[in-house]
Amino acid sequence: MSHSGRSGGTTGVLAITPNSKKLSKDNKDKGMEPHTGADIIDVRNLVYTYPKTTKPAVNGVSFAVRKGEVFGLLGPSGAGKSTIQKVLTHQFRRLQSGSVTILDRGIESWGADYYERIGVGFELPNHFLRLTGAENLRFFASLYKSKTRDPMELMEMVGLGKAADVRVSDYSKGMMMRLNFIRALLHDPDLLFFDEPTSGLDPVNARIVKQIIRDQQAMGKTVVLTTHNMFDVEELCDRCGFMVRGNMAALDSVEALKARYGQRNVKVTYLNSNGQPHNEVFPLDGLGANASFQSALRDHEIQTIHSQEATLDQVFVEVTGVNLEADSEEVAP
Repeated sequence: MSHSGRSGGTTGVLAITPNSKKLSKDNKDKGMEPHTGADIIDVRNLVYTYPKTTKPAVNGVSFAVRKGEVFGLLGPSGAGKSTIQKVLTHQFRRLQSGSVTILDRGIESWGADYYERIGVGFELPNHFLRLTGAENLRFFASLYKSKTRDPMELMEMVGLGKAADVRVSDYSKGMMMRLNFIRALLHDPDLLFFDEPTSGLDPVNARIVKQIIRDQQAMGKTVVLTTHNMFDVEELCDRCGFMVRGNMAALDSVEALKARYGQRNVKVTYLNSNGQPHNEVFPLDGLGANASFQSALRDHEIQTIHSQEATLDQVFVEVTGVNLEADSEEVAP
């Protein structure tokens, strides 16, 4: 349910509350496993096309999210991941094609009670700007039937304790983002959806947010992230799906994706003829028979030899043919 509010001419508030490689069509090739009874989310053959467009934003996507895992949808802007997030958070009242089952019920059968069970953190902060941070949280807490957490406890968790009685209009962008993040935790939901949860945050606050996500998982919560930040996925996600052009190109654990698609290398640093450090990278496979590698060892003074794993960014490019480049963004305090 959407609640719109005005704060003396400030922005409105939207809250979900209770009141190239060819993309494989074969799920097995993508590392996708059959859906099981332990799945908290089950998406099958989902298609969604926005009005006045002909190209689907999501084109026949299937995946499942297991209870208690952190699951990531990774992809560039326009890949379809945010559209999937909107479907999963019931922002589209009717499915166009396919099926979505969440918490053992078809998504279309859920009403306002759905928002007692899920928490949602949008990418862009939206608050009542003339209310204080604590007043914002108390207002949204009042919309839930279930017992809610202490707003001050949540604000302290993300370093906003001293700003609890400050109007949100005086908050920095980063403070608004942190307030937005903890609002999803107010009613202690079973299932959490976060869209770019660390976007724009400085390293200290990004680390705090990521630790809270880990803590939620440790308490048995299920978390779904949509992001273009490969570092967040590597640090947080048990499994991730690669989204590109509305398709799910691959789905597996980060380790399995790297093992399947990544190339391991060996980086050799040696002194060149001018006595300056020089780096060369050689594929690990067939290293013993690599003449250039043997020549480097024989002819130069070796300084260091290090193995190198493929990055998730490199794996994404290998699988999809698309560069996963984060948009430039201002880091907010």
